Amino acid sequence: MLLAASSTLAQTPIPPGTRQADQAEAQTQKNIPPPITQPPHFDIAKLRQNADDLSRIAQTIPPDVASLQKGLLPKDMIEKPKQIEKLSKELRKQLSP
Repeated sequence: MLLAASSTLAQTPIPPGTRQADQAEAQTQKNIPPPITQPPHFDIAKLRQNADDLSRIAQTIPPDVASLQKGLLPKDMIEKPKQIEKLSKELRKQLSP
């Protein structure tokens, strides 16, 4: 019975003007230009500074890990991931519109 009901629903005729209305709407949508938006304003100097700091700190991690293999724990190694996280959050915030 369910199979019969679903096959009759699939064969429901489409009203005569529906397809033409859909085509007209699609054509109208094509003719509408996209909205003009202003590009977001970035503080390039601040972005560059944060990116450079992030890069500089990240480059010091591999030598610190090598020191760990020798049994030495650099005093600022625990703080570096926190600094990296803080800088990355700040960069994300600056880049978000």
